Amino acid sequence: MKKTFLVLSMLCSLSVFSQITTGTPTSEVNRWTFGGGIGLGFGSNSAFYLQASPRVGYRLTDDLEAGVVGSVSWQTSNYYKSTMFGVGPFANYYFARSFYVGANLQHYFINYKDKYYDYKVNEQETALYLGGGYMQRIGGNSFMQLGLMYNVLWKENSSIFSNGLVPNIGFVVGL
Repeated sequence: MKKTFLVLSMLCSLSVFSQITTGTPTSEVNRWTFGGGIGLGFGSNSAFYLQASPRVGYRLTDDLEAGVVGSVSWQTSNYYKSTMFGVGPFANYYFARSFYVGANLQHYFINYKDKYYDYKVNEQETALYLGGGYMQRIGGNSFMQLGLMYNVLWKENSSIFSNGLVPNIGFVVGL
């Protein structure tokens, strides 16, 4: 099972996230942001992975954004099948127009079925990701984000995830 979630963690870290802001945040009244990410993976033994992470945010100030993020992922292979749902709040603080720090609290609901040993597991886990990164302007008010998040609640012997460290790549429009 740990190997399954190692693959999940690696594929989640390679997911591409995007964010779209309606209006100009510094001059418009509308400060809502929308975005999300998708992930897709294939592996040996007919392994398939699909993940989606929609998010809705609100710019509290020009540099501070808070909102809700969700995630859903499906994994299957010849030996296992799993579904994972997650939901929770997030906050990002942007500074110097080139850097950001963020926090994301996610509560996960996991349904795992081992086809080889014929057993099922339903688990829950909470993750608190803290981190930050660099933003590179790619045109107008669009940025590419490169960052690193760490789950400070991760425990090696009891977590469903194989690692607490999650690199991320994202694209932001409207900052």
